[in-house]
Amino acid sequence: QVQLVESGGGLVQPGGSLRLSCAASGSMFSIYVMGWYRQAPGKQRELVASISSGGNTNYADSVKGRFTISRDNAKNTVYLQMNSLKPEDTAVYYCNTRPIRPTLWGQGTQVTVSS
Repeated sequence: QVQLVESGGGLVQPGGSLRLSCAASGSMFSIYVMGWYRQAPGKQRELVASISSGGNTNYADSVKGRFTISRDNAKNTVYLQMNSLKPEDTAVYYCNTRPIRPTLWGQGTQVTVSS
């Protein structure tokens, strides 16, 4: 059974950068399509980016050109590099598989973009 732990969030000014990490425990991580999701206050959780086991990536239109998802299967970790951050990127960020496995939701990591 895979368990996921997110880290790397924080407070950053508009235009700044952050790198989120999602560490997975358990076996077979490398076979899963992994995604980063976010939930802003009062809004539904949304998919931000996903990456296949072979490294194919997809992004929400709102983050294309600013965010980069990557993975290191040897370290059982998926990353989200976030550049040119905007106040509307403020949210709790989570990782999960795609499609979602509800039992895998972790605590998430808070990202706040504010001056």
